[in-house]
Amino acid sequence: MTPRDSIMSVDRPCARVFRDPVHFLALGFGSGCAPKAPGTFGTLAAIPLYLLMQPLPPWAYLLLTVAGFALGIWVCDRAARDLGVHDHPAIVWDEVIGYFVTMIAAPPGWLWIIVGFALFRLFDILKPWPIRRADQRIGGGFGIMFDDLLAAGYAWLALQCLAYGAALLDIS
Repeated sequence: MTPRDSIMSVDRPCARVFRDPVHFLALGFGSGCAPKAPGTFGTLAAIPLYLLMQPLPPWAYLLLTVAGFALGIWVCDRAARDLGVHDHPAIVWDEVIGYFVTMIAAPPGWLWIIVGFALFRLFDILKPWPIRRADQRIGGGFGIMFDDLLAAGYAWLALQCLAYGAALLDIS
């Protein structure tokens, strides 16, 4: 990649999204190309995939999520190197997998899909400790994926607490 290509990649991250399968995945099937809030659009792109995965047995759901995380390390690293930016905003595969983690063992229904979406976006945007520190200090594809895994952990815990509370109060 020449310096000019690198500049073009940073300015136009979506130029190769439909020509390169790695960029297609890393940019969330094109959702990362949204001009505003690409992380939110990447998380929205995860919802139809989640709906396909939701009826799976828990072991299969977890296996696909872990495989998606492992694939994401490579895909995000490659896309970041091609774009010349560590965690370019258009790279949203980490949001897709983060949403899947958030939704592990979530109660069924659109209410919980929306609550899971909101919680994951909240923690991914706010980056409470240690998420921000991990985001700043861990590089490469693993770093891109790991901070969203941490945000998803917070979101998962909050979602499970809300679901438990709703079950206790017989709300849902």
